[in-house]
Amino acid sequence: MKYILKLESLALCALFTSAYFYFFPGKWGIFLSLFFVPDVAFALYLITKKLGAMAYNFFHHQGILIASMAIGYFCKLEWLTQIALIFLAHSTFDRIFGYGLKYLDNFDRTHLGWIGKSKHLNQ
Repeated sequence: MKYILKLESLALCALFTSAYFYFFPGKWGIFLSLFFVPDVAFALYLITKKLGAMAYNFFHHQGILIASMAIGYFCKLEWLTQIALIFLAHSTFDRIFGYGLKYLDNFDRTHLGWIGKSKHLNQ
């Protein structure tokens, strides 16, 4: 099952990246400069695990990002549509490697299973 989920994430990453370049041709610099911005949420783990997990989940939650993209598209907010597509591509990129939304109790525990040092707990 995990390989099917990774394949699905790969396809979605390709879709969101293609959509970005279709709607915003020639804006690859913006794409590259913002692609890893959602991971800046990791810095909030320095304050508390809960705050870090909540921030990470906010910037990686595909439902929030799709809603943001739709709002940007229908309200003619090009910048919001761009950011949402970039963050969607990033979120699916992360999921290819098994990084899912974080539980509040442990950095290594995600909705896709355990990662990092705790990966052995998936067995």
